[in-house]
Amino acid sequence: QVFGCMQKEGLQVTILSTCPVADYKTQESTLTLPSPFLKALKTKEFKEQVCCPLLEQPNIVRDLPAAVLSYCQVWEIPAVLYQCYTDVIKLDTVTIEAFKPLLSSKILKNLVKDVSESTKILKKLLTTNETHNNIYI
Repeated sequence: QVFGCMQKEGLQVTILSTCPVADYKTQESTLTLPSPFLKALKTKEFKEQVCCPLLEQPNIVRDLPAAVLSYCQVWEIPAVLYQCYTDVIKLDTVTIEAFKPLLSSKILKNLVKDVSESTKILKKLLTTNETHNNIYI
């Protein structure tokens, strides 16, 4: 529905997603992998350099990120998915920091004025979010 309201000409899509490192398929032990880490998957129309290694087979992407990337592939929209594999259940600053290399990409570099301040801003956002999500017993 979102894409139905958008002009597809000149559109480029970047998808950010996280999933458990246990879902990552590799011949080496997942215990030795530095967590969190990024992998990318792109449509054939996406011509820019990706900011991390491409996702290897037999790994798969699921749910909404997969649906968006599939839609972009079918409609020939340049798109890239950055999948962060993490060992934590709740989103934290370490996991978000894994996406930091993307801030230097062509499409995202104009969104951030000062990358050095990003860590401080992220910590503030997550701390504020945590206070609103507390359950009092």
